[in-house]
Amino acid sequence: MNRNPRGKESFSFPLSLIPTAMTEHLSPISQERLTALRRLFHQHAETGMAEFWTTARIAEELEALGLSPVVGEKVSRQEARMGMPDDATLRAAEERARREGAPHSWLERMEGVTGLVVNIRPDLPVHTVLRFDIDALNVQESDSPEHRPVREGFASLHEGICHACGHDGHIAIGLGLAHELMRRRYLLTHNVRLLFQPGEEGCRGARAMVAAGWLEGAKHFLAAHIGMWANENHALVCGARGFLATTKFDVEFSGRAAHAGAEPQKGANSLLAAASAVLNMHALPRHGEGDSRITVGTLTAGSGRNVIADHAFMTCETRGATTAVNDYMFEHCRSIIEHTAAMYEQHCNIRLMGGSDSAGSDDSMIRVIREAARTVPWFHEELMRDSVPGYGSDDACVPMAAVQKQGGDAAYLMLGSRLAAGHHSPDFDFDEKTLLPSVELLTKIVLMLDVI
Repeated sequence: MNRNPRGKESFSFPLSLIPTAMTEHLSPISQERLTALRRLFHQHAETGMAEFWTTARIAEELEALGLSPVVGEKVSRQEARMGMPDDATLRAAEERARREGAPHSWLERMEGVTGLVVNIRPDLPVHTVLRFDIDALNVQESDSPEHRPVREGFASLHEGICHACGHDGHIAIGLGLAHELMRRRYLLTHNVRLLFQPGEEGCRGARAMVAAGWLEGAKHFLAAHIGMWANENHALVCGARGFLATTKFDVEFSGRAAHAGAEPQKGANSLLAAASAVLNMHALPRHGEGDSRITVGTLTAGSGRNVIADHAFMTCETRGATTAVNDYMFEHCRSIIEHTAAMYEQHCNIRLMGGSDSAGSDDSMIRVIREAARTVPWFHEELMRDSVPGYGSDDACVPMAAVQKQGGDAAYLMLGSRLAAGHHSPDFDFDEKTLLPSVELLTKIVLMLDVI
């Protein structure tokens, strides 16, 4: 990196190759601007599929660059959306966004749907697609004076919601990339498409965007995450592999209430049905072709000490080393739930709440990423790794798998940063100095991929 006369960190490409008309209104993105964007989105944290303020503000930023973001029903296929909040929650989130100054014109165009897509060169065939997740978590942010967002005045404004995974940084990087690509727009021989994806947490948003056709024809796909296994400054993971496929689902049992002392025989006990299902799901034999997981995270049931429980509710997930292994786990769980319901005279309802495929980074992409990273001083050669195991599951695996199935290649990067605490912790924070070099890295990768 170099410094401009005002001391702001910036980076440069051979701008002599770019038409003057394309660059005269855009200066290089600065560290200060990226930091300000990250902190703005951190303050206005919103949970998955309800990111109204976030989507509208991203759209406004992109429009100011001369781009035409796509919002609303076109962004994701309605029947493929999973884990949607109820109508009251969505209305409340949208109204809060209005109160907090979200651009009303963009809120109207969103039609109650969050997330957006933007094409850098819509006049050319799509070639490279990048995904940036935009949702926050249902986590109460730390109020410790040692927590930097508190100390420096950009902590979440919303009780019980905060960016505890770095997606606020991902938004800033995505906007920075859009800025830098617009400065080099006429160097591109193909379209570059950016997906600002809602609902990554719980793997809820990607499948509907893929179903809407935004990956069709793409040759390359990239997703990036701050930290994870690259949890020190100057580190880089060029391509994660081994993400677990997953299915998230809720289960409801409905039985019959009865007096537990006088007429227990007239009841149909939902609590016992749920408990039996939990034990049998956890007793499933594991798969010989890879790791498998089953977790029942919550179970609530019944209404009183002396009442046969007539309802029970469980939140569950399966995972597998491959999509096939995960499908094996989920289908067997479904069978157990349905047969247990019959045994205990229950009506049961299984609702899919999220899901992702398994996927891994391609060697071809890893080579490009490493080559690009060698030209970015922030990333140190001795701290670069070609691949690491995936960090649980990630919704980016759905578009990764979609592009790979149509003959393209994909990669999932991990951008090095020192972390104040682990992901999803109330004290989570990352080093903002990673933002500008991450934009530089992604810009260089995109320009390299454009000619492949």
